[in-house]
Amino acid sequence: MALIDRVKEVSKKNGYSLTDVAIKAGIGEKSIYAWTKREPTVATLQKVADVLHVSTDYLLGRTDDMNYSSISENKQIDLKDALNDEIMLAFDGRDIPETDKVKIREYIELLDLKRRSEHE
Repeated sequence: MALIDRVKEVSKKNGYSLTDVAIKAGIGEKSIYAWTKREPTVATLQKVADVLHVSTDYLLGRTDDMNYSSISENKQIDLKDALNDEIMLAFDGRDIPETDKVKIREYIELLDLKRRSEHE
């Protein structure tokens, strides 16, 4: 299966058009359509793979394993940083809206405050 076909397939499974994926990846709205004639840069391909939550190897047809973990077992992610940064967060393949990020942040802060007060 060609690169463009894999991108279309995964985009459709996630409920995205190719234009949606391009916008979320921060690339030209119609640039993915041009992949039928020329290959994307490594950086562009990685952005699209990140939006679709698959590996670049999957999109390139090097593996049939769609999912990957970009977080190694020993790497720690600070949720406060993740929620405050301009990175796209998703749950079950769907983006988390900014209003929900605010609620998640408030809930985590409440839990942290409770945990700290119990240890004083």
